Order: sequence, then structure tokens, then C-alpha cells
Amino acid sequence: MRTRKLHTLVIGSGCSGLAAAVRLDSLGVTPIAVYTEGLQMGTSINTGSDKQTYYKLGMYGRESDSPVLQAEDLMKGGSMHGDIALVEAALSQQAFANLANLGVQFPHDRFGQYIGYKTDHDPKRRATSCGPYTSRDMCLCLIADLERRKIEVCEKRVAIKLLTAGSDDNKRCIGAIFVDLTKNTDDVFEIVYAENVIFAVGGPGGLYEQSVYPAVHTGAIGLALEAGAKACNLAESQFGLASIKFRWNVSGSYMQVLPRFISCEKDGSSEREFLYEYFKTQSEMYDSVFLKGYQWPFAAGHVPGSSLIDIFTYIETTERGRRVFLDYRVDPADFDFAALSSETRTYLERSGALTDSPFKRLQQLNTPAIELYRRNGINLETELLEIAVCAQHNNGGLAGNIWWESINLKHLFPVGEVNGSHGVTRPGGSALNAGQVGAFRASEYIAAKNHKFDFTEDQLQLMAKNELELLNSLQLLPAKLNWKDERAKLQRRMSNGGAFARSSVKVVEALEGVYKQLSVLMTDGLGGQDSKALAEHLRNRQLCTAQIFYLECILMQIDYVGSRGGSIVLSKNGSEFYPGLGEEWRIMAEETAFRKKIMLCGYGANNYPEISWENCRPIPETEGWFETVWKDYKNRDIYKED
Repeated sequence: MRTRKLHTLVIGSGCSGLAAAVRLDSLGVTPIAVYTEGLQMGTSINTGSDKQTYYKLGMYGRESDSPVLQAEDLMKGGSMHGDIALVEAALSQQAFANLANLGVQFPHDRFGQYIGYKTDHDPKRRATSCGPYTSRDMCLCLIADLERRKIEVCEKRVAIKLLTAGSDDNKRCIGAIFVDLTKNTDDVFEIVYAENVIFAVGGPGGLYEQSVYPAVHTGAIGLALEAGAKACNLAESQFGLASIKFRWNVSGSYMQVLPRFISCEKDGSSEREFLYEYFKTQSEMYDSVFLKGYQWPFAAGHVPGSSLIDIFTYIETTERGRRVFLDYRVDPADFDFAALSSETRTYLERSGALTDSPFKRLQQLNTPAIELYRRNGINLETELLEIAVCAQHNNGGLAGNIWWESINLKHLFPVGEVNGSHGVTRPGGSALNAGQVGAFRASEYIAAKNHKFDFTEDQLQLMAKNELELLNSLQLLPAKLNWKDERAKLQRRMSNGGAFARSSVKVVEALEGVYKQLSVLMTDGLGGQDSKALAEHLRNRQLCTAQIFYLECILMQIDYVGSRGGSIVLSKNGSEFYPGLGEEWRIMAEETAFRKKIMLCGYGANNYPEISWENCRPIPETEGWFETVWKDYKNRDIYKED
């Protein structure tokens, strides 16, 4: 196999991976390279929302703010460490300024003040945006900087294995194995040895059938879990209504213009407006739809409330097997503006949107929202928009310290969504900030501490020997399974058992299925496939590993924690929450004490996921004195482990 050595290997080219690469270069770290499936792949450059948000420290007018105040708000959702929250707050200005300097068009006034607005779970006006494609704009500016710096980028590479050395507390990452998609059947594997690995592979997009992650993004957290890295808060995910032909969140104005919700059989027959089945009045129904625009993610705290819309859509699609659509073409026959609540009616009135169809109201409120779908082959003026409740973001991920290094697999630095720094809930837009901050922190630590790569070529080959022999032996056996069929099987299982409406029965059934599937996948050969099929076949293995970890954590949350954040737990011992729903829709209450804890998960001695809990660390008290902080900084004492 082809091999090479780097000082730092960056896997992934979303916002956080790109930021890490350019920051490493600016700090003089060399040699480095970015390995990626493609600069145009992944979530960051292929997704957005009605007003995609970047969350930072307040920088406008008289409103007071500080890193500690922002850290307190980041922690309010629970299950987040205070020291990590403080780092995310403290570096938010530096990371934001870097993006602005690179050309990301965040709006400021004539005096240079960057204006902000309030987002969800945000008491101040810290949020900012440059439109629906903020993360894409970030990527494009970072890619331009990457090119100016002539940083090496190796595209069409799929990571299939993280390489490690040592054991227990001394275990560390030493590189990765890739499938090179530029090759066909010969010489497809490439080994990259590295002193450090920046792991920027994004969220678990490939786990779910109903997903708003771009289809080109699958994620690779399973590789780190296979290597022994610990994860945290995996059960904390976000779900919400999204279109499925073109994957996009139908948040904001898509809901505020009050489209009709209709469902039909798979063949298009038996069309009906199904929300009338649940709401007593038209006013109650449309006010809930309107609020869904502000409160887009499904939230246990909005049940009852706007998240009822998600539940009723889920019942139609998952339980009844029907298809659900938004209809912007016409209002229902009995639609009456006078019947709406004052909040809904006033918003539409002040926006000049008291017109006679959802489409015309959307034209008035947000013309780019119409053009977005038109560019992707969907005309909202003439056709229906199919939707479902989709997986959107994982607040959990790999567990890192305040320098974004894995807490137990040294020299591995998970940054971006794959790092589980968030708690149960978080201010909207804080994920983009966390990714940039993580990239800065990991790069600074690597530049300050991890200078040498002391392993010889023979030592590296010896440590990779078992993996190489296994891959070579499997290539001699013909592949029996079709990777697309296996992928569909695991995704369908996760959407059924691991979505926002959870029950022990469904999760246990899903776990039985994924353990069986992984066992079969591990014994299947790799021979007779081109490089694409080979990579996807191996990717299915790490996706199954990830699915096992996620489902085990979800089961633990069902048993101990109850309904919170982006999910509800259904149980016959729960409480009714809305009239007209069956006995199966009884919800378990939350055990709030677990908001002060973080769920950790990693392989135990029996080679099965082992779950433990740790108390949330508080926000550090930092009554610093300039002279002593300066001394600690100059002496590199700030990088010492506690």
C-alpha cells in the first residue's frame, strides 16, 4: 500500500476542517494535508436554512456582554461542561473576525458595528447571518484562503480506518487508512501516518432514512468509535420538518405563510388536510403552524405546542404509511384572517402579506425562498412539496477536552459537529461557532505542544500490520452483499427506532437488527468491487458501529432520563398530553437531575459499548491578573493538563 507521513492530517473539508487547515498553516505547522471526499461535498457547503445563523459574543450598541455571560447561556440547556462553554464564548469574537476578514459578508453598520438578532435560547442579540447559505459562504472563503496558502488537498479519499498505537491511558492516534477513489481496483488503499489527526467528518448524516443532511454527506464518527474514542451525549439529536426531494428545512417563512398540510396514500390517492383531525379550531391549527416557523426543531418543551405539528406529520408518514405535502398554491376554502391570533395576524399584516394564497404571502415575505426551490427543480406555485420529520443535527458526538483533543485517544482532535460539545439544547447558530473555535483551539495546541513524530517507518508498519493483513485477506474473498441494500436497511432501522419519538420496544428491536447486520458485514469479502463500492461497503461497517452506540445511548436515556431536548419517550406509564391520540402516545416526564450530568460512552472490557455519567464541570472562576496570565502564556503553562 502507498504510505506517507505528515505532521498533521486533516480529515474532512467542512467549515471546521478548512478552518483548522488554514490556522495550522498560519501557525507554521508543516507538513499538513486535507484528505476529503471532495471540497464540494459535506454538510457545510451543501446546506443552509431560512436565515442560517452564526452565534457570537455581542458586538453592537450598549448591550453588555462577556465570555462568562455567553457561557452561562450556552450551558442553560444542561449537560454541557462550563469550561468548554467558556472557551466557545471567549474565542467566538476571534473566530468570527477571522471569517469577516476572509470576506464572509456578515452585515455591519456604517460605524463598523456588527449587528445581531435574537435566536432560539438566546437572551441577547448575539446571532448574525449573511443569508440562507452562511456555512457555504464560510467554506468558499476558507477554500480561497486554502488555495492562497497552497495547502495540499487530496480529494476523492474515503477514510475507512483510524490507526492507533498503545493501549489504555497511553492509547493514541497515529494516522488513517483511505480508499482512493481515483484508482479503480488496484492500489486503492493509502495509509497516512501523522503526529496529529484533525477529525472533521461532520454529523451522522448517513444513519437516517429521513434526513435533511445533504445526500452526499454520511459522516464517519463510527471510525473513531471503532478506534476506542469515547463519545458523549449521543442521544441528544435535533429533528424537524424538511423537504425530502430536495433536502431543506422548511423553517421560518415557509411556515409563517401558513401553507396547507395535506396527506395522501403512496399512489397519490385519498388526499386530505389531516391537521383538521387534531385541532378544534382553524385558529389553533394555523397559530401552531405559524409558531413552527420560529420553533422549527422538534422540542419536548413544545409538546403540547408547536411541536404537535411534527407529531401529527410523523403519525401520517410513519404510522399510517402516507405521504405528507405542503401546499402553497391555495388557501383552504374556510381560511379566514380574522380567525387567526393577534400575533399571527399582526405579523402578516405588518409584512404586507394579507394575500389570498400561501405562495403570494411567501413572495411578499421571502422571494429567495421560492427561488431556492425553483433552482432545485421544484415550483412552489404549481406543485406540492413533500416533507417528513427529518434528522438534522447531533448535539452529541466525540468527547473532547478544552483543546478539542479526544479525552482518551490522544492526538485525535474531533472538531465541528463530530465533537459533542453541545448539551441538551443550545442557542441557534452556536454549532457554526463551536466548529470554528474547535479548529482554532486544536491548531493552537498542536502548534504549541505536538512538534515531533518520533515513530520510525518500521514501527509504523508494525503498528498498522494487522489492519493491512485484514484488508488484504478480505480482498481475496468476493463480496456477496450489495452495499446500497445494506445502507438502506440500516437507515430505515434508525429512522424507525432512533428518531424523535422513542420507545424501549423499538430501540431494542433496532439494536437486535444492527448487531446482526454488523456481524454479517464483518465476514463479507471485499473482492470483485471497484473502489467506490469497496469504500461504501467498508463505510457500512462504521455506520453500523455508530448506530449501535447511538441506540445504546438512546436506550439509556429512555430508561433513566425521559423526554427532553429533541426527543420524547413514549411509554404506557407516561402521561397523556393531547386529546385524540392513542394510548401509545403517552409521554414520560424528564428526570431533570440528569441536566447536571453528561452521558459518556465507549467500548468496555467486554468489547460492547459501556455507558457512564460524569458531572458537568462549572464555568471556571477567572479572576486573573495580567502579569501572571502573561507569564503563564509565555512559559506555555496554559497548555499543561490539569
